[in-house]
Order: sequence, then structure tokens, then C-alpha cells
Amino acid sequence: MQAMILERPGAALELASVERPEPSSDQVLIQVEACAVCRTDLHVLDGELSNPKLPLILGHEIVGIIRQAGASVKGLHEGDRVGVPWLGRTCHNCKECLSGRENLCQRASFTGYTIDGGYAEFSVANAEYCFPIPEQYSAAEAAPLLCAGLIGWRSYKMAGALAATMSSRPALTAGDTIDRSISRLGIYGFGAAGHIIAQVAARRGKQVYAFTRSGDHGAQELARRLGCIWAGSSEEAPPDALDAALIFAPVGALLPLALKRLDKGGVVVCGGIHMSDIPPFPYADLWQERKIASVANLTRLDATEFLEVAGECEIKTEIHEYPLFEANQALADLKSGRIKGAAVLIP
Repeated sequence: MQAMILERPGAALELASVERPEPSSDQVLIQVEACAVCRTDLHVLDGELSNPKLPLILGHEIVGIIRQAGASVKGLHEGDRVGVPWLGRTCHNCKECLSGRENLCQRASFTGYTIDGGYAEFSVANAEYCFPIPEQYSAAEAAPLLCAGLIGWRSYKMAGALAATMSSRPALTAGDTIDRSISRLGIYGFGAAGHIIAQVAARRGKQVYAFTRSGDHGAQELARRLGCIWAGSSEEAPPDALDAALIFAPVGALLPLALKRLDKGGVVVCGGIHMSDIPPFPYADLWQERKIASVANLTRLDATEFLEVAGECEIKTEIHEYPLFEANQALADLKSGRIKGAAVLIP
């Protein structure tokens, strides 16, 4: 099969012919239809995340068709279309797993980082971490949901945006406003995650404010088109104080800026796996019970919840397709900020 291989951090990916993987008893073999390109891939490529498996096939937003299922796999069959996210395997036995925090598992494996991912024609994945994709999405449209969407959703939940548990909420209907615990939500970094969760928030009755790089009028226009009531640069003050802010750009200097925009009791949630150092800020900006939190990875519950919500809310992903062999160009375009939305590789 054809795959894009990372031999060492800092090097360009190399197109190579490699042996097609064979699924173990608890895995499925997936023919990759699409794999989105995530900023985490850049962090691995640039050496900002240490100890990746090498050589490595990047990619953890995989959508494809099951071509073979291991002997112990239940509930998945040849021909099923599934999505594969960043969290690839957990131990089920550590204190984090046993307390419902499998995203913090001490012995977790991660797709496209410690196990091979989806920048390839085929991939294998643990069946427990494969999820059905809503029927209305093409593979390319669905791929960004598997990380950008899931991390956006977990960040949204951590910000206190849900007034009711998913299991008790009614089905969404036109114009509903089920989530009432916060009303004014800021999003810093309007890329793949930002443009997805902004639609969820707007659909669920939030006032959404988008913060972009100075002068990035394209991203600001996209934000307004997707339901944000205000869009401006990260240095600007929005017209109203925020109840919560989500930071998806890996820029530590955004955190003090976001804190300044919070109302009393507000929260800033950092949604990235890596961020540059946070500069000092006065305690007065944190006082009055403002909070700072970070999101790590995801759980299977996050995936089940979000993919259901994405289907109900009819989230539209802004995608830019690249053939698999142009993975280096897609990564470069993402790094430079040329992509509005998400890049997706098509084998």
C-alpha cells in the first residue's frame, strides 16, 4: 500500500510503498477514504511532541470502510463505515480509566503518534475506538469531526456550556436553545475546531464571538457566515464580556487576552495538546472566580455524543482536499494559516 512516512521529526514526509497491516483479534482493517490534517500532526512533525513511534504514519481523523475484522471484534462488520480518532487504545485498569477518565489513561496509545495512523491507503484500529459516521456526511466532510470536532466538543462541555446531560436532553428541533448555562462564548483561533464548535454553539442558542489573527478577514467572514454574531482580531475587545472562551490556537499569549474578556466567574479552556509558553499576567485578571482549564484527548462518550449532535445539527465542515501524496503541502498550508477550515487527504 501507499503511505506517507515520517522518518524523523523535522523531516518531510516520504511517499513509500509499505506492507498492508494485518488486524489483530481486537482490531479492524480499514480502507482509508479520507484523513483530515490536524495541528497535532504539525506538533509531531516539528518535534514539539516527544517520543513518537518512528518511522510513523501520521493522521488521526480517519474515515474509511472496514475490510476485515479480527476474531474477537463484536458489533462491527466488513463494509461498515467508521471513523477513528486520536485516542486509539486504553488499558481499562488504571485509576483514570476506572474513574471514567479514560482520556487520561496512564498507558494510552494514540493514533498517528504512538501507533500508525491514516496518511495511508489502509490502517488498522482497535474496534472499541471506531465510531459510526452520520450518513449525511461524505468521508472528506466527516474526517475533521474526528478530532477538531471532538476536541471542540470536549472543550465546549468543559466550559460549562451544557445545562443538561446528553442522556436526558430532548432531540434538537429548529430554533431550540437547550444549553442555557452560558450565553456568550468566545472562540480564539477560528480553524478546524473553531469553525465546527461555533456552529454547534450557535445552533444551541449561544452568542458566539470569533477571534482571529489580525487582518484575517477571510476567517472572520467565515465565522459570521457560520453564525457568529461578532468577529475580530484577538487583540480586540468584543462588545460584551464573555461567559467562557475556548482557545484552539497554540499561542500562549492568547490566554491573558482571553482572561481580560471574561465576565466574573468565567472560564478559559485551552483545547490544544501543545501551546507556547503563557506570559505573566496580573492576578486581577484572574480574580473574581475566573478559571483556566485544559482539555486532554477525548473519551468514547465524547465521540458518541458529538457525532450524534453533529448529525442532528447538520454541521457543515469547510474542507480543502489534497491527494495523499501532497500531505507535505497540506501541512505547510495549515502551518502558514492559508487554510480556512480543515485540510483533508484523499488516498
